[in-house]
Amino acid sequence: MSQMPAQDRQDDRTIERGLNRAMLGKLAVVVVIMFGFGYAMVPLYKKICELTNINVLNTRDEDGGALRNSQVDTSRTITVEFDSNSQGPFRFRPVKNSMEVHPGEISQIVYEVVNKEGRTVEAQAIPSYAPKQATEFFKKIECFCFKQQTLTANESREMPVVFVIDPELPKDVKTITLSYTFFEIHAPSAITPAMPSKGT
Repeated sequence: MSQMPAQDRQDDRTIERGLNRAMLGKLAVVVVIMFGFGYAMVPLYKKICELTNINVLNTRDEDGGALRNSQVDTSRTITVEFDSNSQGPFRFRPVKNSMEVHPGEISQIVYEVVNKEGRTVEAQAIPSYAPKQATEFFKKIECFCFKQQTLTANESREMPVVFVIDPELPKDVKTITLSYTFFEIHAPSAITPAMPSKGT
């Protein structure tokens, strides 16, 4: 069997190298197109969301402020008063007595508590509202009253309450009082002194 002439083998290698370079070029173009498509997806997705009003990503003010809430009723102002009561070895109070809020506006108040005992104390807070009709319109998003609190000996703590007043609050309600009673759970019972034994 006769072997292929050297010139033919050289031509075949040249053609093969040319085909490899062409394939590499095509793959490079595909990679660039895919990268460009992926890069363009983010602004394209944002634009589609804005046009359809679905899952709007830009929920901050232009100056980078807090999240806006389109449900805020700026035509009304509600005075929220804060009260505190404690049953147990605590100093318990809000950092301020009242604040002005708009219905639909997310607001925060902080309560301070100090365990005045030299032992660990388990406690719970129970909220109440006045007037009573405001109860269903006072929505707590975050509250220390959602769970029991464990305070170590002489510990002090700041506990936030994040809330919003439902815009459906009746128009005649101008002031709401939020009151917490903070009480110890499983308070130790008083020890009865032992009676002296009679001599025999």
